Amino acid sequence: MTVEELRRRIRDGSHAERIRLVGKLLREARDSEVWLFTTPDFVAKNWRAISFHMGRSRGFWSFLFRAWSDQGRVDVEWAG
Repeated sequence: MTVEELRRRIRDGSHAERIRLVGKLLREARDSEVWLFTTPDFVAKNWRAISFHMGRSRGFWSFLFRAWSDQGRVDVEWAG
């Protein structure tokens, strides 16, 4: 998949596809590269669904989003 195809599918794909692809991005891409494709608000609003696709990188992203949430930067819908 090309970078442009990934951008298009994240922008125009079904909600389920967007969730899956953003979860894979969070799992595989460098943290600085993730924001070329999505926003912290999209991740925060869809945290429950996206987090299932993060694999072992979930701990890093959870730490980051909890810190941002504590600072009032994002409003995360935590599971449970």
